[in-house]
This record gives sequence, structure tokens and C-alpha cells, in this order.
Amino acid sequence: MRHPNFDDLLAFLAVARERSFTKAAAKLGISQSALSHTIRAREERLGLRLLTRTTRSVSPTEVGERLLASVGQRFEEIEAELEALSELRDKPAGTIRITATENAAETILLPQLAKFLPRYPDIKVEIAVDYGLTDIVAQRYDAGVRNGEQLAKDMIAVRISPDMRMAVVGAPSYFAKTVPPNNPQELTDHNCINLRLPTHGGLYAWEFEKGKRELKVRVDGQLVFNSAHQILCAALAGLGLAYLPENTAQPYLAQGLLQRVLEDW
Repeated sequence: MRHPNFDDLLAFLAVARERSFTKAAAKLGISQSALSHTIRAREERLGLRLLTRTTRSVSPTEVGERLLASVGQRFEEIEAELEALSELRDKPAGTIRITATENAAETILLPQLAKFLPRYPDIKVEIAVDYGLTDIVAQRYDAGVRNGEQLAKDMIAVRISPDMRMAVVGAPSYFAKTVPPNNPQELTDHNCINLRLPTHGGLYAWEFEKGKRELKVRVDGQLVFNSAHQILCAALAGLGLAYLPENTAQPYLAQGLLQRVLEDW
């Protein structure tokens, strides 16, 4: 199928509206002879005369009037839409879709959006909470926010916050029944609340660091969630130890609702 060439239609519309080859040629930035040739070629392809020409005037034929009314309106709509799009260069607008973890959404994105959104009322932001390694292109996201260690291969990343410190916490009712761990390895003897990572289907390994020493511990327990909020609620209920961002646990530590262990890690 041949792709339509709209140059000759635009040429016809210019002549039909201006009622003059001279004015239309000047508007289009071409010569009168080139414009006349373009119109004649379109009429030959249609097998219909679109313009009535005299030595003193130009006017659309009945067929030309019909084409002017139908096609002209559509081109006006296209021109109006292109003009509206060009305004976005000076006035940001549209929807931004971001995939982020709960902690990133609450502690990093929302505080910034509280300052950003009032300045740009025509921008909408959609945040989807997800712990998986989301393909932001395939899922049509504009950006993703993840912990530094949770990046998909070949993903281009930019740091947007300081390092995030984690905390191992449990409710006083949990520690009333068991001895707190003295080192990360002893977590294997405890009822730990796990986080399942949806992309790989595996459980998140708890990460620890002291000086130059780093280790990961695969913990076990009766509960597994795919949400940090649910892990927090389970820990508050005394159902096990939780591995949470320090800033998430801090308010509950201050109230005595949670107790921290392994703080030196």
C-alpha cells in the first residue's frame, strides 16, 4: 500500500482558502508554477477538477468545496493538536509513572512530591509499590526506585538518597519467650518474618555489615509476606523478628513497641 502524500492536499487547501495562487504560493514558500503543477497533478490522479481558474480569480468547484469542508477540518484539528503539544515545552504536563518499594515511596518520593506537585498542577504522578525487578520499558514506567543491590542487569541507575540502614526488631512479647541473638548467624534459630521477592520468587536474604566484613543470612520462619507493612504489623504482634528500614522501625522503637537487636551490625 502506498503511503499518502499530503503535500498536494495542503497545497489545494491553501489555494482554496486564499482564492489565489499568488497568496497561497507565498504562504507555502514555493513558486506559483510549482504550486500550479502540484494542484494539476492531484486533479489528474483524482480524475476530477478541484479548482475553477480564470485570469482574475480562483475558486473551488463543487468537488473542491466538498474536499475543503471535509479534509480542511481534519487538518485544522491536526494543526491545533500539534500546537497544543508544542505548549508542553513551556508548561510541563502529563502523567509520570514510577514503580518503587514502600519505603522509597514513603520516605523519598512523597516528601519531594509534596514540594513538586503544587508547582506543576498539570502533572500527575502514579506510584506503584513493587519489590520486583520491574521492566520499566515493557510496563511503561518512567522510572523505578530500588535498593542499590536490587538492580536488573544493564539498568542505568542514579543515586537519589544516602545509604539506607536496616534494623532487626521484635516485639517485647517475642523476646519474653526467647533469648535475643548475639550475632547474625544466630538468626537461624529464630522465627523470622521473610520478604518474598516477586521477580525471582525467592526470599530476601538479610544483609549485614561490620567494618569490612559483609554477610547475608538466609533466615526461616512461619510467615512470609511481599509487603514491608505487613512484616511490620506481624512484628508488632510478636510473631517474629523483622528486618526493616531503620527509619520505618524508629517510631515504634521510641514507643517501646519494638526492641532492636544486632544494632552494631
